[in-house]
Amino acid sequence: MRPITPNIETSRLWLRPLELSDATQAQLLFPQWEIVRYLTDSVPWPYPADGAYTFYRDIALPAMQRGDAWHWSLRRKSSPEQMIGSIALMANENENRGFWLGLQWQRQGFMTEACDAVTCHWFDVLGFSLLRVWKAIENTASRRISVRQCMRVIDVQERDYVSGRASAELWELTAEEWRARKLGINT
Repeated sequence: MRPITPNIETSRLWLRPLELSDATQAQLLFPQWEIVRYLTDSVPWPYPADGAYTFYRDIALPAMQRGDAWHWSLRRKSSPEQMIGSIALMANENENRGFWLGLQWQRQGFMTEACDAVTCHWFDVLGFSLLRVWKAIENTASRRISVRQCMRVIDVQERDYVSGRASAELWELTAEEWRARKLGINT
């Protein structure tokens, strides 16, 4: 049995385990084309009025209970009552992390901060040896996070996104590479 989803604190954020009550705020923030266009085509579009609630109830929370996934709401320490986005880790073969951030909080380094925190959790607490994520090549903001984390591209394929079929890259990072990066060692 894998550990439950813990609270995680960064310099500016609280990462709180996802709760069904978070769906109300997520429903207001999430259904924006700029947020969903590069997400997997399993995300319904147009996004239904109960989309966040249904996803949390039927997919995210059961996966957390099984120990197959770890989902967090993102909140600024300066406004902990306001959800600004979400991040998740998943024990899938080639899709281990996913995230989204409300439009007004983008380009401020919040998602990089959250990704660093959950990547530490993935390797140091959960004990996984490899982190992999698919990214649409056109999703430059998300790709920049992978570059900052010293991930590398190991495959390129066509994949289906909310916006349609697009070229995608599979990014990979090993636990050893992550630890070397954190210690400032070039690999």
